[in-house]
Amino acid sequence: MSQPDRPGQFDRAIERRYGRWVGALAIVILALITLNTVLTKPNGAAGLAPGAALPPFAVPLASGDLRGAANVSTGVSGRGGAKSRACAVRGPRILNICALYESGPLVLALFIDASGCARILTDMQTLVPQFPGVRFAAVSIKGDRGALRALVHKQGLSFPVGIDEEGTLVALYKTASCPQVTFAYPGGVTQGKALLLRPPLATLRARVEELVAGSRARGWSPGA
Repeated sequence: MSQPDRPGQFDRAIERRYGRWVGALAIVILALITLNTVLTKPNGAAGLAPGAALPPFAVPLASGDLRGAANVSTGVSGRGGAKSRACAVRGPRILNICALYESGPLVLALFIDASGCARILTDMQTLVPQFPGVRFAAVSIKGDRGALRALVHKQGLSFPVGIDEEGTLVALYKTASCPQVTFAYPGGVTQGKALLLRPPLATLRARVEELVAGSRARGWSPGA
């Protein structure tokens, strides 16, 4: 029969066995804190205020080959200065927020590359056929173009997905979480608070239903 372990020997064995797991957990926690620091603004930002106008922007589509920073220019262009310069930047390789909200209610998701929060795109795609006339769109904050293309193809997304290569929209849209979903009436006025983090599909559907009802009350109809 072996002699009993000396005092403290068992404790040291536990430390050696689990020490590496504690270290790995610390790295994960540090990464989460870093991500939260990047996304969360010192002023407690949590998306645009209800009733605020959507800041105009134009970004390259993730599925295309156009590269460049987000255009968020607020100066006016054209006769009478009716539109911002960002609203005027349009084309088949561009996601232009103005072009989207001009044609109907808008659901806009901001997310990080092809990370876990990109699963919101699957939820949005599920709702697309249920809400004709509602425009759905998403923009990746920075990220890898190849990974985004693969994501769009794999999920069979029928709505535009853009890429903000420099992360300009984080400050512009007061981004505080991943994903962050903003709802806007036709014309680009926000409806209610943004959804922070990925909600249950039923919650997302309920918010889109509220958006449609509010848009109808404002005179919009899917066939308009």
